[in-house]
Amino acid sequence: MKLSADIKAFEGRLGYHFTKPEILLRALTHSSISTATRPDNQRLEFLGDRVLGLVMSEALFLADRAASEGQLAPRFNALVRKETCADVARQIDLGAVLKLGRSEMMTGGRRKEALLGDAMEAVIAAVYLDAGFETARAFILRLWGARLDSVEEDARDPKTSLQEWAQARGLPPPKYEITGRDGPDHAPKFTIEVLLDNGARETAQAKSKRQGEMAAAKALLARLKESE
Repeated sequence: MKLSADIKAFEGRLGYHFTKPEILLRALTHSSISTATRPDNQRLEFLGDRVLGLVMSEALFLADRAASEGQLAPRFNALVRKETCADVARQIDLGAVLKLGRSEMMTGGRRKEALLGDAMEAVIAAVYLDAGFETARAFILRLWGARLDSVEEDARDPKTSLQEWAQARGLPPPKYEITGRDGPDHAPKFTIEVLLDNGARETAQAKSKRQGEMAAAKALLARLKESE
């Protein structure tokens, strides 16, 4: 099968060239454009999620032999969550080669975090099926390398940390509200406010509600800790 120039360029960004390119094409095919003869990437996404999980579990286990399960679990979650997969996808410009239906293209599908994260997992599965586990492991560790090195800093979900901070002081869980939305439908920007029962609050802007909540929680938590 002959690949288009943009897919070949994508292989270059991946640092891996497929012997069975049809697997890569399937990994890049969203359900919005799939047909009976052109399957989508959902099954590959399922497999890739498990391959990524095993590689990250092993890497964390070997990197810190003194860490407890309670210490390893949040690091693992930080490395395999959808936001991290989407960040890696942006790093290799995966969105540029996603095969989407017209409706997804019109609503900014190439930039959607969920689509990018799912496709990244599907690409991992494609590498695994094309070349086996050892090649897939090397591929993942190369793309996730810097994140593995800094996972201690990113392991704690700021929303969870802020809730724990509040509970430790006898306060109810933080409340999050959307206070603004700008931009076109395909590229919205949300303004999110987080509010504690003691009156402390902070706002943040992001491309998704979840990212906005995380950013607001992180900003408020940092300010609260500075004032302690």
